[in-house]
Amino acid sequence: MAMKTPFSKDVLRIDCAREAERITAALRDVVLVNFKKRGAVVALSGGIDSSVVGALCVAAFGKERVLGLLMPEKDSSKKTLGLGRLIVEHLGIKAETEDITQILDSVGCYRRRDEAIRSVVPEYGPGYKSKIVLPGFTDEQQYRLFSVVVESPEGVQKKVRLTRDAYLGIVAATNFKQRTRKMLEYYYADKHNYAVAGTPNLLEYDQGFFVKNGDGAADVKPIGHLYKTQVYQMAEYLGLPDTIRSQQPTTDTYSLPQSQEEFYFSVPYDKMDLCLFGKNHGVTPSAVAATAGLTEEQVENIYKDIEAKRSVSRYLHSPPVLIDDVREKAK
Repeated sequence: MAMKTPFSKDVLRIDCAREAERITAALRDVVLVNFKKRGAVVALSGGIDSSVVGALCVAAFGKERVLGLLMPEKDSSKKTLGLGRLIVEHLGIKAETEDITQILDSVGCYRRRDEAIRSVVPEYGPGYKSKIVLPGFTDEQQYRLFSVVVESPEGVQKKVRLTRDAYLGIVAATNFKQRTRKMLEYYYADKHNYAVAGTPNLLEYDQGFFVKNGDGAADVKPIGHLYKTQVYQMAEYLGLPDTIRSQQPTTDTYSLPQSQEEFYFSVPYDKMDLCLFGKNHGVTPSAVAATAGLTEEQVENIYKDIEAKRSVSRYLHSPPVLIDDVREKAK
């Protein structure tokens, strides 16, 4: 449905007090009443999304019934654990720390990733760091293919276009990280009779920026309807520390620093939010471009990319498919 009012950044402004009350009421209904669980487990990375989810769970259940999980590994940013501990202390909740490096090593996460990288960068080895990146949007439509950026122990960087097999191999290996974390979240959820609270925002949920049966798995997703811009508004309303609210979104998956922008969305989250909102509400690319500080051609390309990612993410959103309706047969 097309918007009838002028398009501006104000379209993403929300009433945080009302929204917080609505989310916490829904959390109590879903977790305590429907699921018959006692509280919630939240994996805390120190990022804005998980911190807001943690705060909302505390508001819903009380700090004594929220458990924070800190799950670093050897590629994690040195800041991650400190930021996670900061939000745990701020919320006043109990927390468990699980270094998942040994688990990942045992299933060959790092070995399998390195083998895939070596298929395009033969010299890649001990002491090297890496990340995968996408090119940004330009005014001309182009094939946007992933490359790997590697950094030698001497600090020399090189960027190489990935083959299909190399890309899939790297992603398959690194997905062990999200799936291992989710395994531990459900261990603690089972141990305490809690539900697992997921942390994706609307941009991530809609565009498939999650791992199936990894960070995409949860019992409830409290902010899955909020644009990233709105999550930052909620963080301010909920009084989260400035250190948390000033962090730029990262993947914290690869050994080189990597923003969500260069890994997946290709434009900053605030511009991407406006584009997604515009796409969802029938706003013309020219109107979005004027507000977002992009060209009309760039917005047109982003609209196409939104549709492409939705097509790909259909599989990620799909539950297991039954060939027959088992419950109907049971009758």
